[in-house]
Amino acid sequence: MAKPSPNYSGDPMLVAIGIAIRASRLEKGVSQESLALMTELDRSYVGGIERGEHNVGMISLKKICDSLELKLSEIMKLAGH
Repeated sequence: MAKPSPNYSGDPMLVAIGIAIRASRLEKGVSQESLALMTELDRSYVGGIERGEHNVGMISLKKICDSLELKLSEIMKLAGH
């Protein structure tokens, strides 16, 4: 299980991105487990991203966006950034 980022867990930007990812995932009817399988990321890591615990890398964020059929710019706009 991935540990939360010691320096960035709870950062408002990471929390906003996580909320945007969760909202998009739920809107599309995709479970967290399914998203993890589609992105080849661990389910607990995806959960941590959605909670704003992880300083998600660009490649992981791109995998998530691709799986949810979103552009990176769309997820950032949804997050308010």
